[in-house]
Amino acid sequence: EAMSSREKDKWMVAMKSEFDGCVAQDTWVLVARSSLPKETNIIPVKWVFKVKKHADGSIERYKARLVAKGFKQRYGIDYEETFSPVAKMSTVRCVIALAASKGWSLHQMDVKNAFLHGDLQEEVYMEQPPGYVHVVHPEFVCRLKKALYGLKQAPRAWSDKIGQYLVTIGFQISKADFSLYVRKTEKGIMLLVIYVDDLIITGDSDEDILHVKMLLKQKFEMKDLGELRYFLGIEVIRSPSGIRLLQRQYGLDMLSKYGMTGCKPISVPLEQNVKLSTDAGELLEDPTMYRRIVGSLIYMTITRPDLSYAVGLVSQFMQAPRKPHLDAARRILRYVKSTLQYGLFYETGVQIQLHGYTDADWAGSISDR
Repeated sequence: EAMSSREKDKWMVAMKSEFDGCVAQDTWVLVARSSLPKETNIIPVKWVFKVKKHADGSIERYKARLVAKGFKQRYGIDYEETFSPVAKMSTVRCVIALAASKGWSLHQMDVKNAFLHGDLQEEVYMEQPPGYVHVVHPEFVCRLKKALYGLKQAPRAWSDKIGQYLVTIGFQISKADFSLYVRKTEKGIMLLVIYVDDLIITGDSDEDILHVKMLLKQKFEMKDLGELRYFLGIEVIRSPSGIRLLQRQYGLDMLSKYGMTGCKPISVPLEQNVKLSTDAGELLEDPTMYRRIVGSLIYMTITRPDLSYAVGLVSQFMQAPRKPHLDAARRILRYVKSTLQYGLFYETGVQIQLHGYTDADWAGSISDR
């Protein structure tokens, strides 16, 4: 579909860039299929295309990713451990709140082909990339030397690699979140958050931050994105009074995705005194749409605490959703449409304090009170 579209040339450039990146990282070596044992597991591979966009919805670039079909891997043969930590969103918010309070600058870096930096412990074989099959040896296969996107152990290999390097340059892993690294020196403190291949760096010494960025660029192929503005679908807007976090574009994309762009906006996410139960109403034939809507709404609660109660309610019926549950989820989307400009605001110069809120509704659930 990409190759027959008007953007064919742009996708070709994107594919060449990705392939060249793999070659530069010495990701694989070609070996004769005939030299391998018959039972060798050879993993298929495919291209994945994505149009990357800016916070305002305009096109940033066309991106092609070479992805191994990891679901064909066999445990104990070509993969072992797979777990890899990613930063909790509460950690990301906490770091941004701290930066706002202290007036620290926030920097963002992006690792090019992050997973290709990870070293493989296992022997993994895959087919040659479609469109880039060797002219002389088309029957050869690739023996992977580095991790590739799609492999079950790829996130872990990359996480181990960058984690080990950060420790060698003076960072310590936080016990609260294994993707948060803290570095204390005579100049001050620095915080670094890793979310797969995106890095957020902040601290009270800009000189120290520039030095760490330089060290990271020397070790890995990285893109310095400068001041943090857009992170995982979240807009970060800085002003002299503080930092705002918004998911405006994410909200617009969500409304478009679920056919709610032209819906009538409302000012309250739930009907008053609504009581949803597990057995009232007609069961949905295909619950997929409901689960996707609720999943998208859960992600939106990162910057929208006003959605938390309503989304928490509809997320209780993921197993066997019914029509009233879908109606309630769509109502939340209508509320989102009227409140796209809502978000979190962290004020500059305010003393950091932790507040907790709770509300007892006296066993109000009609399903399991």
